[in-house]
Amino acid sequence: MISRDRAIIASCIIVITALAWMYLIHLSAQNMTMPMVASWSATDYFFTFAMWSVMMVGMMSASAAPVLLLFSGMQKNRGGRTLDGTVLLLGLGYLIVWVGFSAFAALAQLALHNAAMLSPSMATTSSILGGVVLLLAGVYQLTPVKHACLRQCQSPLGFLMSNWREGRKGALVMGLEHGKYCLGCCWALMWVLFVVGVMNLAWVAALMAFILIEKFGRSGVYVARLAGVAMIAAGILVIK
Repeated sequence: MISRDRAIIASCIIVITALAWMYLIHLSAQNMTMPMVASWSATDYFFTFAMWSVMMVGMMSASAAPVLLLFSGMQKNRGGRTLDGTVLLLGLGYLIVWVGFSAFAALAQLALHNAAMLSPSMATTSSILGGVVLLLAGVYQLTPVKHACLRQCQSPLGFLMSNWREGRKGALVMGLEHGKYCLGCCWALMWVLFVVGVMNLAWVAALMAFILIEKFGRSGVYVARLAGVAMIAAGILVIK
């Protein structure tokens, strides 16, 4: 039987993910495109940053579920309260990393816009740039850094045992650390959205599903390598 605490944590993750996807679907239904003006205002950048932040929350919240559930159980076994502020701070630290990534993604989108290399659907108009992005993402999938970060994500118990810190500050730091490994695992995949379209929700959903399979599937490492080879091949074809 699922404990009350685990049910609450899982429910919160589901609600957060669902709300993020509802917002993205709303934007898509409004035919949201990037502002095609000569230069962006601060408001344009903030809106783009907010869009990326919500997208990252929608894509990556489920990835934090195993470590959050395991952390709450370990807290209980240590005689603490499972649903005190430490669980929230662990999740907050994880999301802070992805919100930080969103700021850089929004800056990249701004740069592409200023260079007139982005379509209204937020996909690159340059086949060379698109191919290079796919090539780099594919190569990264095959690197030792990628696999080291993936192993940390695949083993939440190992991560918590080797990175355990006490107290609320410790929980926040652990969340930041776990977010760092998750970012190291997935950052290159996120740039692929600039090839297929940032607001192409079918591809956003496909990437989310792939990330979950990669992290929690029994053959995650092989899936990552196969995807890397596929992206390299796709990059070559796009450049040609």
